[in-house]
Amino acid sequence: MREDLIEGRNAVIEALRSDRTIEQIWVASGDTKGSINVILALAKEKGIVVKEMDRRKIDQVSETGNHQGVIAYISPYKYYSTRDILDYARNKDEKPFILILDEIEDPHNFGAIIRTAEVCGVHGIIIPKRRNVGVTPTVYKSSAGAIEYMRIAKVSNINNTIDELKKEGIWVYGADMSTESFCYATDLTGPIALVIGSEGKGISKLTREKCDVIVKIPMVGKITSLNASVAGGILMYEILKQRIIREKK
Repeated sequence: MREDLIEGRNAVIEALRSDRTIEQIWVASGDTKGSINVILALAKEKGIVVKEMDRRKIDQVSETGNHQGVIAYISPYKYYSTRDILDYARNKDEKPFILILDEIEDPHNFGAIIRTAEVCGVHGIIIPKRRNVGVTPTVYKSSAGAIEYMRIAKVSNINNTIDELKKEGIWVYGADMSTESFCYATDLTGPIALVIGSEGKGISKLTREKCDVIVKIPMVGKITSLNASVAGGILMYEILKQRIIREKK
């Protein structure tokens, strides 16, 4: 999947408002209604080339199939390092709040996770270089522009990275139903890295063994599992809630 395209009006607007390097923008000919005017104004302000293109040409280039008449060509996403994420948290004088994704392959899930992570104050997301979707056009669009404000690191080995985080004083929590510990009854207010497993397999066995604590989400229905982005969202909000309560005491 390409990592040099942003598709959709909201995603392109957020890219224009950030420091993202945009090479040029394609806009469907005759499309002058609504938020497209915001895009044109921001592009003019930044001196970015805008080309009117036949919608069929944009359809051919689009990878999401839902470009809303606009595509931006960008410099590929510049991934961060784990150290960048840690430094960002500490420069803000905050306890690190990191998300580790263990082989998330669905770009819609990844985009949704990024969007929730940004809202919940996550300092960065760590993904493996293999068997995990990268920052693709679908991820951009699904994140609704939140990707512009999130530090994402690609690492060769998730388990080695977990060891490094532990040396930094960070506790690693894994999300898995095979435990008696509920997330709401677990103290999640310290420096934390939360591991979310893949849509089908969950957290791999070795990674699960690396976790300091395994927590689960309470469920009372007949369905025994949740979508990765939904499970991640519930847990991220629980961490945020506990941190807010702790700060008010």
